Amino acid sequence: MDEAAINEAIEDTTVGTYLKEEASADEQEIGVVLESIRVMTNLDNIAFAVVMLFGLIYALNLAYPADLHYTFEVFQKIFMELDGGKLSNKVLALKNHFFE
Repeated sequence: MDEAAINEAIEDTTVGTYLKEEASADEQEIGVVLESIRVMTNLDNIAFAVVMLFGLIYALNLAYPADLHYTFEVFQKIFMELDGGKLSNKVLALKNHFFE
C-alpha cells in the first residue's frame, strides 16, 4: 500500500495496532491507533503493541468497540487472565471449548 492508503486505513480505525513495512529497506514501524490517531509508534513488536493498546484502553477508561467487544473480552479475560470470574455467555462457552 502507498502512504495515502495507509493513512486512510488508519483514519478508519477506532482502536488497533499496525505494522508498516518499508519495501525498499528492512525497516518497519509498529504502533497503536486510538480514535484514528497514531498514539504510539516505533514499538518493538506486535505483542508489545497489543499490551500497550490494552493499557491505554484501561488507563483512558475507554469502552471496547461494539463490534469487537467479544474479541477484546477473550483477550482480557482468557488470554491475559484479568477479571476471569465475570465472563459473558459467549466467552464462557469459548473458554469451556478451549479447556475441554
